[in-house]
Amino acid sequence: MSEKKSKNNSNKVSKNILIAFLLNFGFSIYELIGGILTGSVAISSDAIHDFGDAMSIGLAYVLERKSRKEPDEQYSYGYARYSVLGGLITSVFLIIGSLLVIYRAVERFFVPVEIAYDGMIILAIIGVVVNAAAAYLTSGKKSLNQKAVNLHMLEDVLGWMVVLTGAIAMRFTGFSLIDSILSILVAGFILFNAIKNLKNIFGVLLDKTPVNLSLEKIREDLAKIPGVQDMHHLHIWSLDGAHHYITLHMTAKPQRQAEIKKVVRETLQKYDIFHATIEFEGPEEKCLAKDCANPVDSGQNAPLHHHGHQH
Repeated sequence: MSEKKSKNNSNKVSKNILIAFLLNFGFSIYELIGGILTGSVAISSDAIHDFGDAMSIGLAYVLERKSRKEPDEQYSYGYARYSVLGGLITSVFLIIGSLLVIYRAVERFFVPVEIAYDGMIILAIIGVVVNAAAAYLTSGKKSLNQKAVNLHMLEDVLGWMVVLTGAIAMRFTGFSLIDSILSILVAGFILFNAIKNLKNIFGVLLDKTPVNLSLEKIREDLAKIPGVQDMHHLHIWSLDGAHHYITLHMTAKPQRQAEIKKVVRETLQKYDIFHATIEFEGPEEKCLAKDCANPVDSGQNAPLHHHGHQH
Protein backbone atom coordinates (compact mmCIF):
# COMPACT_ATOMS: atom_id res chain seq x y z
CA MET A 1 0.00 0.00 0.00
CA SER A 2 1.48 3.34 -1.06
CA GLU A 3 1.67 6.29 1.31
CA LYS A 4 -0.88 8.24 -0.77
CA LYS A 5 -3.32 5.32 -0.82
CA SER A 6 -2.84 4.84 2.91
CA LYS A 7 -3.69 8.51 3.52
CA ASN A 8 -6.82 8.25 1.36
CA ASN A 9 -7.92 5.17 3.30
CA SER A 10 -7.36 7.03 6.56
CA ASN A 11 -9.54 9.92 5.34
CA LYS A 12 -12.27 7.48 4.33
CA VAL A 13 -12.13 5.70 7.69
CA SER A 14 -12.43 9.01 9.54
CA LYS A 15 -15.37 10.13 7.38
CA ASN A 16 -17.21 6.83 7.84
CA ILE A 17 -16.79 6.93 11.61
CA LEU A 18 -18.25 10.47 11.62
CA ILE A 19 -21.30 9.31 9.63
CA ALA A 20 -21.71 6.34 11.99
CA PHE A 21 -21.61 8.75 14.95
CA LEU A 22 -24.24 11.05 13.42
CA LEU A 23 -26.55 8.12 12.62
CA ASN A 24 -26.13 6.63 16.09
CA PHE A 25 -26.58 9.96 17.86
CA GLY A 26 -29.65 10.90 15.81
CA PHE A 27 -31.28 7.53 16.39
CA SER A 28 -30.65 7.66 20.17
CA ILE A 29 -32.54 10.98 20.32
CA TYR A 30 -35.36 9.53 18.21
CA GLU A 31 -35.45 6.44 20.43
CA LEU A 32 -35.59 8.53 23.60
CA ILE A 33 -38.57 10.49 22.27
CA GLY A 34 -40.25 7.23 21.26
CA GLY A 35 -39.67 5.78 24.72
CA ILE A 36 -41.23 8.83 26.37
CA LEU A 37 -44.27 8.84 24.06
CA THR A 38 -44.91 5.10 24.46
CA GLY A 39 -44.19 5.15 28.17
CA SER A 40 -41.68 2.31 27.75
CA VAL A 41 -38.94 2.32 30.37
CA ALA A 42 -37.09 -0.42 28.48
CA ILE A 43 -36.90 1.64 25.29
CA SER A 44 -35.91 4.79 27.20
CA SER A 45 -33.13 2.83 28.95
CA ASP A 46 -31.87 1.53 25.62
CA ALA A 47 -31.90 5.10 24.28
CA ILE A 48 -29.55 6.12 27.08
CA HIS A 49 -27.36 3.11 26.23
CA ASP A 50 -27.30 4.15 22.55
CA PHE A 51 -26.48 7.73 23.53
CA GLY A 52 -23.45 6.40 25.45
CA ASP A 53 -22.52 4.38 22.36
CA ALA A 54 -22.73 7.51 20.22
CA MET A 55 -20.48 9.43 22.60
CA SER A 56 -17.81 6.69 22.50
CA ILE A 57 -17.99 6.62 18.69
CA GLY A 58 -17.72 10.42 18.64
CA LEU A 59 -14.59 10.13 20.77
CA ALA A 60 -13.28 7.46 18.38
CA TYR A 61 -13.81 9.91 15.50
CA VAL A 62 -11.90 12.69 17.30
CA LEU A 63 -9.00 10.32 18.01
CA GLU A 64 -9.05 8.98 14.44
CA ARG A 65 -8.74 12.56 13.16
CA LYS A 66 -5.94 13.21 15.62
CA SER A 67 -4.09 10.12 14.40
CA ARG A 68 -3.76 11.65 10.92
CA LYS A 69 -1.53 14.51 12.08
CA GLU A 70 1.95 14.57 10.63
CA PRO A 71 4.99 13.76 12.84
CA ASP A 72 6.38 16.69 14.81
CA GLU A 73 8.91 17.41 17.56
CA GLN A 74 6.69 15.88 20.25
CA TYR A 75 5.54 12.81 18.30
CA SER A 76 8.37 11.91 15.94
CA TYR A 77 6.57 8.74 14.80
CA GLY A 78 3.33 10.63 14.21
CA TYR A 79 -0.03 10.38 15.95
CA ALA A 80 -1.23 7.00 14.63
CA ARG A 81 -1.42 5.50 18.13
CA TYR A 82 -4.32 7.87 18.89
CA SER A 83 -6.38 5.67 16.57
CA VAL A 84 -5.40 2.65 18.67
CA LEU A 85 -6.42 4.57 21.80
CA GLY A 86 -9.83 5.18 20.20
CA GLY A 87 -10.18 1.46 19.56
CA LEU A 88 -9.20 0.73 23.16
CA ILE A 89 -11.85 3.06 24.60
CA THR A 90 -14.57 1.80 22.25
CA SER A 91 -13.72 -1.85 23.02
CA VAL A 92 -13.94 -1.19 26.76
CA PHE A 93 -17.36 0.44 26.25
CA LEU A 94 -18.43 -2.62 24.27
CA ILE A 95 -17.33 -5.04 26.98
CA ILE A 96 -19.05 -3.06 29.74
CA GLY A 97 -22.19 -2.66 27.61
CA SER A 98 -22.33 -6.38 26.76
CA LEU A 99 -21.96 -7.37 30.41
CA LEU A 100 -24.77 -4.97 31.36
CA VAL A 101 -27.04 -6.41 28.65
CA ILE A 102 -26.35 -9.94 29.92
CA TYR A 103 -27.06 -8.82 33.51
CA ARG A 104 -30.35 -7.16 32.53
CA ALA A 105 -31.38 -10.17 30.41
CA VAL A 106 -30.72 -12.60 33.27
CA GLU A 107 -32.55 -10.27 35.65
CA ARG A 108 -35.66 -10.49 33.47
CA PHE A 109 -35.76 -14.23 33.94
CA PHE A 110 -36.68 -13.54 37.55
CA VAL A 111 -38.47 -10.19 37.20
CA PRO A 112 -40.47 -10.18 33.92
CA VAL A 113 -41.50 -6.77 32.56
CA GLU A 114 -44.50 -5.79 30.45
CA ILE A 115 -43.49 -5.25 26.83
CA ALA A 116 -45.26 -2.99 24.28
CA TYR A 117 -44.91 -5.20 21.23
CA ASP A 118 -46.26 -2.79 18.57
CA GLY A 119 -43.95 0.06 19.63
CA MET A 120 -41.00 -2.35 19.77
CA ILE A 121 -41.65 -3.61 16.24
CA ILE A 122 -41.79 -0.11 14.73
CA LEU A 123 -38.67 1.11 16.56
CA ALA A 124 -36.82 -2.15 15.82
CA ILE A 125 -37.39 -1.87 12.04
CA ILE A 126 -36.01 1.68 12.03
CA GLY A 127 -33.19 0.63 14.37
CA VAL A 128 -32.11 -2.22 12.09
CA VAL A 129 -32.06 0.03 8.99
CA VAL A 130 -30.17 2.93 10.62
CA ASN A 131 -27.57 0.81 12.39
CA ALA A 132 -27.11 -1.51 9.38
CA ALA A 133 -26.19 1.57 7.31
CA ALA A 134 -23.66 2.62 9.97
CA ALA A 135 -22.27 -0.92 10.21
CA TYR A 136 -21.81 -1.05 6.44
CA LEU A 137 -19.93 2.26 6.40
CA THR A 138 -17.47 1.04 9.04
CA SER A 139 -17.07 -2.51 7.71
CA GLY A 140 -13.77 -1.92 5.87
CA LYS A 141 -11.77 -2.60 9.07
CA LYS A 142 -8.75 -0.54 7.99
CA SER A 143 -7.68 0.11 11.58
CA LEU A 144 -8.20 -1.29 15.07
CA ASN A 145 -10.26 1.80 15.85
CA GLN A 146 -12.56 1.16 12.90
CA LYS A 147 -12.85 -2.51 13.88
CA ALA A 148 -14.04 -1.48 17.33
CA VAL A 149 -16.53 1.05 15.92
CA ASN A 150 -17.80 -1.53 13.40
CA LEU A 151 -18.25 -4.03 16.22
CA HIS A 152 -20.22 -1.37 18.06
CA MET A 153 -22.50 -0.91 15.05
CA LEU A 154 -22.82 -4.67 14.61
CA GLU A 155 -23.88 -4.93 18.25
CA ASP A 156 -26.68 -2.42 17.63
CA VAL A 157 -27.81 -4.13 14.40
CA LEU A 158 -27.95 -7.54 16.05
CA GLY A 159 -29.56 -6.04 19.13
CA TRP A 160 -32.38 -4.49 17.11
CA MET A 161 -32.80 -7.67 15.05
CA VAL A 162 -33.24 -9.47 18.35
CA VAL A 163 -35.79 -6.87 19.46
CA LEU A 164 -37.68 -7.23 16.15
CA THR A 165 -37.58 -11.04 16.12
CA GLY A 166 -38.42 -11.26 19.80
CA ALA A 167 -41.29 -8.76 19.57
CA ILE A 168 -42.89 -10.62 16.66
CA ALA A 169 -42.42 -14.00 18.36
CA MET A 170 -43.73 -12.74 21.69
CA ARG A 171 -46.74 -11.13 20.03
CA PHE A 172 -47.87 -14.52 18.75
CA THR A 173 -46.63 -16.78 21.56
CA GLY A 174 -46.77 -14.60 24.65
CA PHE A 175 -43.43 -16.11 25.74
CA SER A 176 -41.63 -12.98 26.97
CA LEU A 177 -38.35 -14.76 27.82
CA ILE A 178 -37.50 -15.02 24.10
CA ASP A 179 -36.17 -11.45 24.32
CA SER A 180 -33.82 -12.29 27.19
CA ILE A 181 -32.52 -15.50 25.62
CA LEU A 182 -31.70 -13.85 22.29
CA SER A 183 -30.17 -10.83 24.05
CA ILE A 184 -27.75 -13.06 25.97
CA LEU A 185 -26.66 -14.82 22.76
CA VAL A 186 -26.01 -11.53 20.93
CA ALA A 187 -24.24 -9.94 23.91
CA GLY A 188 -22.07 -13.05 24.28
CA PHE A 189 -21.05 -12.84 20.59
CA ILE A 190 -20.17 -9.14 20.90
CA LEU A 191 -18.32 -9.70 24.18
CA PHE A 192 -16.15 -12.43 22.61
CA ASN A 193 -15.19 -10.25 19.62
CA ALA A 194 -14.63 -7.14 21.76
CA ILE A 195 -12.20 -9.05 23.98
CA LYS A 196 -10.45 -10.41 20.87
CA ASN A 197 -10.10 -6.89 19.45
CA LEU A 198 -8.87 -5.59 22.81
CA LYS A 199 -6.20 -8.31 22.83
CA ASN A 200 -4.97 -7.15 19.40
CA ILE A 201 -4.92 -3.54 20.63
CA PHE A 202 -2.78 -4.44 23.63
CA GLY A 203 -0.48 -6.35 21.25
CA VAL A 204 0.09 -3.12 19.29
CA LEU A 205 0.56 -1.00 22.43
CA LEU A 206 3.09 -3.52 23.79
CA ASP A 207 5.03 -3.59 20.47
CA LYS A 208 4.22 -7.23 19.77
CA THR A 209 5.20 -8.58 16.34
CA PRO A 210 2.13 -8.02 14.10
CA VAL A 211 -0.03 -11.15 14.03
CA ASN A 212 -0.11 -11.26 10.23
CA LEU A 213 3.69 -11.26 9.89
CA SER A 214 6.17 -14.08 10.42
CA LEU A 215 9.46 -12.84 11.84
CA GLU A 216 11.15 -16.10 10.86
CA LYS A 217 9.92 -15.88 7.25
CA ILE A 218 11.09 -12.25 6.91
CA ARG A 219 14.46 -13.18 8.40
CA GLU A 220 14.84 -16.05 5.90
CA ASP A 221 13.97 -13.82 2.93
CA LEU A 222 16.45 -11.14 3.98
CA ALA A 223 19.16 -13.75 4.60
CA LYS A 224 18.88 -14.89 0.96
CA ILE A 225 19.92 -11.47 -0.35
CA PRO A 226 23.38 -11.77 -1.98
CA GLY A 227 26.12 -10.06 0.03
CA VAL A 228 24.41 -10.35 3.44
CA GLN A 229 26.94 -12.02 5.72
CA ASP A 230 25.13 -11.74 9.05
CA MET A 231 21.89 -10.34 10.44
CA HIS A 232 20.81 -9.67 14.04
CA HIS A 233 18.68 -7.36 16.20
CA LEU A 234 15.70 -7.83 13.91
CA HIS A 235 12.64 -6.17 15.47
CA ILE A 236 9.19 -5.61 13.98
CA TRP A 237 6.30 -3.72 15.52
CA SER A 238 3.15 -1.93 14.39
CA LEU A 239 2.27 1.68 15.02
CA ASP A 240 -1.50 1.26 14.69
CA GLY A 241 -2.19 -2.28 13.48
CA ALA A 242 -1.82 -1.24 9.82
CA HIS A 243 1.56 0.56 9.50
CA HIS A 244 4.49 -1.72 10.38
CA TYR A 245 8.08 -0.76 11.25
CA ILE A 246 11.31 -2.74 11.30
CA THR A 247 14.85 -2.23 12.61
CA LEU A 248 17.81 -4.55 12.04
CA HIS A 249 21.59 -4.86 11.96
CA MET A 250 23.32 -6.34 8.93
CA THR A 251 26.92 -7.29 8.27
CA ALA A 252 28.14 -6.72 4.72
CA LYS A 253 31.13 -5.35 2.85
CA PRO A 254 31.00 -1.53 2.60
CA GLN A 255 30.97 -1.53 -1.21
CA ARG A 256 27.82 -3.73 -1.23
CA GLN A 257 25.79 -1.93 1.45
CA ALA A 258 23.92 0.57 -0.74
CA GLU A 259 22.92 -2.18 -3.17
CA ILE A 260 21.82 -4.49 -0.36
CA LYS A 261 19.79 -1.75 1.34
CA LYS A 262 17.78 -1.22 -1.87
CA VAL A 263 16.98 -4.94 -2.15
CA VAL A 264 16.09 -5.13 1.56
CA ARG A 265 13.54 -2.35 1.19
CA GLU A 266 12.05 -3.96 -1.92
CA THR A 267 11.79 -7.29 -0.09
CA LEU A 268 10.08 -5.70 2.92
CA GLN A 269 7.45 -4.03 0.71
CA LYS A 270 6.04 -7.50 0.03
CA TYR A 271 5.07 -7.53 3.70
CA ASP A 272 3.63 -3.98 3.60
CA ILE A 273 6.61 -2.71 5.62
CA PHE A 274 7.57 0.70 4.24
CA HIS A 275 9.52 2.11 7.17
CA ALA A 276 12.82 0.29 7.76
CA THR A 277 15.83 1.36 9.82
CA ILE A 278 18.89 -0.61 8.71
CA GLU A 279 22.24 -0.39 10.48
CA PHE A 280 25.16 -1.85 8.53
CA GLU A 281 28.35 -3.21 10.08
CA GLY A 282 31.52 -4.12 8.24
CA PRO A 283 32.85 -7.71 8.37
CA GLU A 284 35.47 -6.73 10.95
CA GLU A 285 33.24 -4.40 12.94
CA LYS A 286 32.13 -5.48 16.38
CA CYS A 287 28.49 -5.00 17.35
CA LEU A 288 28.41 -3.06 20.63
CA ALA A 289 24.93 -4.16 21.68
CA LYS A 290 25.01 -6.06 24.98
CA ASP A 291 23.09 -9.14 23.79
CA CYS A 292 24.77 -9.42 20.39
CA ALA A 293 26.75 -12.62 19.77
CA ASN A 294 29.26 -10.95 17.48
CA PRO A 295 30.79 -13.09 14.73
CA VAL A 296 34.13 -11.28 15.06
CA ASP A 297 34.53 -12.82 18.52
CA SER A 298 34.58 -16.33 17.10
CA GLY A 299 36.79 -15.38 14.18
CA GLN A 300 34.13 -16.08 11.56
CA ASN A 301 30.62 -15.13 10.55
CA ALA A 302 28.11 -17.01 12.69
CA PRO A 303 24.98 -18.51 11.10
CA LEU A 304 22.24 -15.99 10.47
CA HIS A 305 19.61 -17.70 12.58
CA HIS A 306 21.77 -17.42 15.71
CA HIS A 307 21.43 -13.66 15.80
CA GLY A 308 17.78 -12.94 15.07
CA HIS A 309 16.37 -11.81 18.44
CA GLN A 310 12.62 -11.35 18.77
CA HIS A 311 11.37 -8.97 21.44
